[in-house]
Amino acid sequence: MDFLKIFIVDDDPLFSKTLKFHLSLNPDYDVEIYPDGRKCLENLYKKPSLICLDYNLPGMSGLEIMRKIKDSSKNIPIIIISSQHDVKIAVELLKEGAYDYIVKDEDLFQRLWKALADINEKLLLEKKIEVLEQEIGKKYKYENLIKGQSAAIQRVFEFIDKAVRTNITVSITGETGTGKELVAKAIHYNSPRKNKPFVAVNLTAIPRELIESELFGHEKGAFTDAQTRRIGKFEEANTGTLFLDEIGDMDLNMQSKLLRVLQEEEVTRIGGNNTIKLDVRVIVATHRNLIEEVKKGNFREDLYYRILGLPIWLPPLRERDNDVLILAKYFVDEFTTRNKMPNLKISLLAQEKLKKYPFPGNIRELKAVMELAAIMTNTDTIEPDHIIFNSIIDFDTLLNEEMTMREYYRQILKYYLKKYNNKVAKVSQILDIGKSSIYNFIKEEGLD
Repeated sequence: MDFLKIFIVDDDPLFSKTLKFHLSLNPDYDVEIYPDGRKCLENLYKKPSLICLDYNLPGMSGLEIMRKIKDSSKNIPIIIISSQHDVKIAVELLKEGAYDYIVKDEDLFQRLWKALADINEKLLLEKKIEVLEQEIGKKYKYENLIKGQSAAIQRVFEFIDKAVRTNITVSITGETGTGKELVAKAIHYNSPRKNKPFVAVNLTAIPRELIESELFGHEKGAFTDAQTRRIGKFEEANTGTLFLDEIGDMDLNMQSKLLRVLQEEEVTRIGGNNTIKLDVRVIVATHRNLIEEVKKGNFREDLYYRILGLPIWLPPLRERDNDVLILAKYFVDEFTTRNKMPNLKISLLAQEKLKKYPFPGNIRELKAVMELAAIMTNTDTIEPDHIIFNSIIDFDTLLNEEMTMREYYRQILKYYLKKYNNKVAKVSQILDIGKSSIYNFIKEEGLD
């Protein structure tokens, strides 16, 4: 472990030397003695881990010195050591920020060792947290999180750079499967809020009647099933970032309530009277064209301009040049590592097959295709036959078919329900639509 630098500030040279002797029994403690507060303040640049400060010092009291230390280095733990057993003074010093108040009696060294052990444990924990935060920072660097070198994805990186420097609301648009949540995480974890909560909500995965409670919370007894108080997602994300995915699917009534919360920067739980002030960075995403939805009357114009902020459009995979090959290799390597499989290559013919396919399901579809290919091969190379596209509608067939969007929707849902033995949760995950939508479809179609 690193040395724990300790300052002893006391005008009694005998006591100071005795205290230093006892503390120096631990080889990890580097102890320095200062006879007065002025000398201590002059040496704060050495960044002590702990200061043992005498309360009764000439010229400047222990309280005055502690305040000056806190002004320049507020996080340094300060233990006040006094010859007086005065509860009133002790309470005042603890309120001012002293870590502990120890009297010069027979228990002095025992209490001091205990305080030092607690401080050391706290410092080790802070170091572990710092390391974890650094790892999170590395994990969420753009190039680690969002793979690709195309001009289209480089433009996305430029917008992310702009987003992390301010607190502006960000609206992310793009087809399903293009990685909207990854971009939201990249913005959050590279912003000043990176150590605060990141809360993601997929609005299509929540039944409409529960969205208000999910976002704003409720008090006990607010409605029939409200057995306990519930904290909403806005409160969970306070001081951090709230990611609202598929905001274009929110109904008009809920849109007006969301607009009020965003404008007022406060929320009231359902059934409650108290307002909770919010400090939340909001990032929204949708696969819909919100301007068109506004024209159709499906989306409030005032909410649209409130959430527009910095718009980031994510290009579909078919417009990202050779990024498909970079991502394909990444997904194969990730899958083989996770499953303790040998490394796999992708043959040139297989690469050509990947480049020709339009990937209607974008990155999510590519990931599934490459993981299946890794399982299908019996050698160290993925060949064209191992790459199986499981798209519901072949694009050549699509051009010769004349169906309404509703008919396509019905065909897709029936196909996947049959394929996955009516496992609604699985189909919901694959198609990225809410389970309630699938249940409504089953009911409307009279399916078993």
